[in-house]
Amino acid sequence: MAGVQTAVQLRAQGWSGPVRLIGAEPHQPYDRPPLSKAVLLGQAESSAFDVDFDDLGIELELGRDVTGLRPEEHLLDTESGPVPYDRLVIATGAEPLTLPGSEGVPGVHLLRTLDDAARLRPVLAGRQSVVVVGAGWIGAEFATAARESGCAVTVVEAAEGPLPGALPAEVTAPMRAWYEQSGAELRTGVAVASVEEGGVLLTDGSRLPADAVVVGIGSRPATRWLEGSGVALDEHGAVLADAHLRASVPDVYAVGDCASFPSARYGRRLLVHHWDNALQGPQAVAANLLAEGYADGTPEARVYDPVPYFWSEQFGRFVQYAGHHLPGDELVRRGDPEGAAWAVCWLREERLTAVLAVGRPRDLAQARKLMQQGTPVERDRLADVSTSLKKAAR
Repeated sequence: MAGVQTAVQLRAQGWSGPVRLIGAEPHQPYDRPPLSKAVLLGQAESSAFDVDFDDLGIELELGRDVTGLRPEEHLLDTESGPVPYDRLVIATGAEPLTLPGSEGVPGVHLLRTLDDAARLRPVLAGRQSVVVVGAGWIGAEFATAARESGCAVTVVEAAEGPLPGALPAEVTAPMRAWYEQSGAELRTGVAVASVEEGGVLLTDGSRLPADAVVVGIGSRPATRWLEGSGVALDEHGAVLADAHLRASVPDVYAVGDCASFPSARYGRRLLVHHWDNALQGPQAVAANLLAEGYADGTPEARVYDPVPYFWSEQFGRFVQYAGHHLPGDELVRRGDPEGAAWAVCWLREERLTAVLAVGRPRDLAQARKLMQQGTPVERDRLADVSTSLKKAAR
């Protein structure tokens, strides 16, 4: 998404020079969210972007691995030779984390690419038994699809509840019931000790038999190829971009899952591994690439400081989150978390910092606008589920 949108935005904003889009996968550039839904369930063969690259004059180079970067020479190293550039945008995304010792074990799967989804489709079609390692976003979405297909599903999570690290336990506690209601078993507070063909061994000594094991324990920026390039990386391995999404070396930008950026809105550096970031960031990158051509500084460079947003479809529920909350923020509930639709808001100094909405898309949309505008809100109205969030504004 980030690479394609950068190329499309360059054309949309008036760039007339050559644009090359290089990707390691051999497939036409595609959207990732459908991989855990329609593509995985066999409802679609692919999720290729509806973009006429030829008409836009965008040169695609597919199935080409990038191996290194020499910024002082303006050269990108690939397995088939160096590629010169005037400006470079790094949009290599993220790569899934693997369980140590699971590499090469038959029946162990990841779900990140179109090929991953293709390998998993026969598992669902055959209604095989599945162990999912990790109750994060991707684990929940895969478990949802597997149950819809009639697979026996057990989800194993080392933390005490679902979505650890993403949301507080007091917020995710009601989500445990979603697994049970769908017919999936959720086992928390126990880790995987090892993976073997035909099952997994847990740290409590128990063994879970499985025809397939799906690992969804997170991801890291796909930046290993930048080692030795001089491009500064943060502690997560993400490109250390500035507020304009420029990297630490000249003429190089970074956008999407592979880049972190400073947020004045939240007072910290953010690393956002979600689709909307890969959609919105390229607008700023393209604008800033074009702005470089103006010696007098007109038009001005665009600062990238969004209200992060993502969504997940799991167990028949539409879950949305916007913003960025911190442990010290006040938590305000809207509606009964045991019900079909509810929301949780986070407040700091009378302003919304984040909102989680389950089956309440209007709450999400209105809260996002309040956060973008920095509008103070009244706590009591915020907590009144019968009052629209926009009416909570002071």
